[in-house]
Amino acid sequence: MKTIEKEVLAEIVEKKSKFIGNLFYIENAQEANSKIEEIRKKYHDARHHCFAYRVIEDNRVTERASDDGEPSGTAGAPMLQLLNKNELVNVLIVVTRYFGGILLGTGGLVRAYSQATMEAMKKASLIHLEKGEVIKLPVSYQNLAYLQYYCRKNDISILQTNFDKEPYSILEMAIDKKCKFLHEMEEKQFDIQKVEVLQEKYIQKRVQENA
Repeated sequence: MKTIEKEVLAEIVEKKSKFIGNLFYIENAQEANSKIEEIRKKYHDARHHCFAYRVIEDNRVTERASDDGEPSGTAGAPMLQLLNKNELVNVLIVVTRYFGGILLGTGGLVRAYSQATMEAMKKASLIHLEKGEVIKLPVSYQNLAYLQYYCRKNDISILQTNFDKEPYSILEMAIDKKCKFLHEMEEKQFDIQKVEVLQEKYIQKRVQENA
């Protein structure tokens, strides 16, 4: 799955109607609703603000789409289909339409809303996501340097290190790195029997400019 790095905007004109696509990164459905309201206020004189979003909540993808007064299935559904096809999550696309006086028909509307969505996606920088975990690992001061070295080399994030009564580090890593990581730590005398999984989450893998 993928998401986007930051908000992008794209515009197209179809038979004098202007379609403005705003593509947002969102964390949850509540944020999506807030962004939709922002667009309604920003383009308050427009006829339609159609939208679609996909967001990960509780490790499940929630989807929603709206035609906002356009004929059923001509806007929100094709926009959502494009988000699905491109495996995008935690994204909201809102396409605002200023009517130009010429009817487009259902086929023309589907093409226009789809094109506005695609143009916005073309401009976006993509962040690839993969399943990961946040884990708590017991670590001694003597072993910390090796842990830091290993994590830098293998693209594992150290979120926190604590040297109180029971020293530990909190790490974020991709699932496919976990077995090798635990094996390496065990060889270095880390107490992997006390490793605790604190959270399952999707984590960023890398940023790539969309072609």
